Amino acid sequence: MRDAALIWFRQDLRLADNPVLHAVADRPLLPVYVLEDDAPWGPGGAARWWLHHSLAALAKSLAERGAPLLILRGDPRRLIPDLAARIGAAEVHAGRQVEPAARHRDAETHAALDRDGRRLVLHRTALLHEPHRLRSGAGRPFAVFTPFARALTAALDGLPPPLPAPDSLTPVPAAPQGLDLASLGLLPAPPEPDWAAGFPDHWTPGEDAARHRLADFLRDGLQDYARDRDRPGCPGTSGLSPHLHLGEISPHTVWHATLDHPGAGAETFRKEVLWREFSHHLLWHHPTLPEQALRGEFNAFPWKPDAAMLRAWQRGRTGYPIVDAGMRQLWRSGWMHNRVRMITASFLVKHLLQPWQSGEAWFWDTLVDADLGNNAASWQWVAGCGADAAPFFRVFNPVLQGEKFDADGAYVRHWCPELAELPDRWLHRPHEAPPETLRRAGVTLGTTYPAPVIDLAEGRRRALAAFDAVKRSDAA
Repeated sequence: MRDAALIWFRQDLRLADNPVLHAVADRPLLPVYVLEDDAPWGPGGAARWWLHHSLAALAKSLAERGAPLLILRGDPRRLIPDLAARIGAAEVHAGRQVEPAARHRDAETHAALDRDGRRLVLHRTALLHEPHRLRSGAGRPFAVFTPFARALTAALDGLPPPLPAPDSLTPVPAAPQGLDLASLGLLPAPPEPDWAAGFPDHWTPGEDAARHRLADFLRDGLQDYARDRDRPGCPGTSGLSPHLHLGEISPHTVWHATLDHPGAGAETFRKEVLWREFSHHLLWHHPTLPEQALRGEFNAFPWKPDAAMLRAWQRGRTGYPIVDAGMRQLWRSGWMHNRVRMITASFLVKHLLQPWQSGEAWFWDTLVDADLGNNAASWQWVAGCGADAAPFFRVFNPVLQGEKFDADGAYVRHWCPELAELPDRWLHRPHEAPPETLRRAGVTLGTTYPAPVIDLAEGRRRALAAFDAVKRSDAA
């Protein structure tokens, strides 16, 4: 039997289609997860809730196959080399991560292992393709999605089927003792209110749940995905994003599973998978993506930070129902429909003139699928300052967006039940409804439902004026 190996789990909390396990499955193994303290862009509150349950599922699966998961907390740059030396592992195997802090951590861990005659071996576990290997015809990183998607699709031609999960694993003898999962403090605990109490109504973390969700989507949702994905009031999306973020299912598995499904639904869905890859491609080549605008002129944008405006947006109290429904869905379920993410983000950045980084930070803390590349790239796209971004002068009107994508009001009525009795005509514009209509529906603006925090026409005017000021400054 070959020498022992240390498996360092990060964003690949699964057994199936895991190249790390496949590479060392014939060796005595010590699987380990290290929760880093004070890491830049460490998981937010909602993601920590998911992580707890995902680790519990992974630990159960590993134990059933004979190699229990060791859980540690601290600095992996010290813990991983020490652990490798303790069990006599010549190699540490892990999935490659694209986040800047993770890349720096891995470089230092590699150096520490190398000084001791050991190796850090990184595998592609979280993406379809290595972001540093895909280049434009001119040899540069891609900055526009369509040519990126075309190149990556071509590179994926002939992709082999996903790897199976191992039936059994061999543990290292006398494995060290780790921490109890509960001691990591990933779940809300008194005196903090249990803000995650409603999450289990919407989500079941873990590899088995990810596999079942994919199967359900392929059977019930993929065919009509191109039509239904923009309708927040119906279950038209896959719901796979949090499973993909922590690697409970691989993008390889998801991609491969759609290839046997012809039609516009599967094609449109694969483009969403490719957008995820594009976001990580951007993060790899632009490490400051989460903090700084890719278009430099936007770093001098005349934002108007306003704590009260930001708080109204965060609480779903803006007076615009599609925005408020989205923000309440986010708070109660840890997730928001993608179309509504665009609407709420546009409203914050453009109508309210709040910095996109403020919205990015709130999403980071409240999304169970908070992913650094996706979150940063998408906020910059909405703000008009990123790669291949929507132009800043494209200002979503939340009333018209609500009427277009939630025409029957199912979404708003679910998340803003105080508006449920309003007729469809006024549901997305209660501030324009006749007083008698409001009275019959039991709606009192400013009391049972907030009055608008800003006039839409005035907000649009301010946004375009600010953008013109940036253009003039950049041209000067």
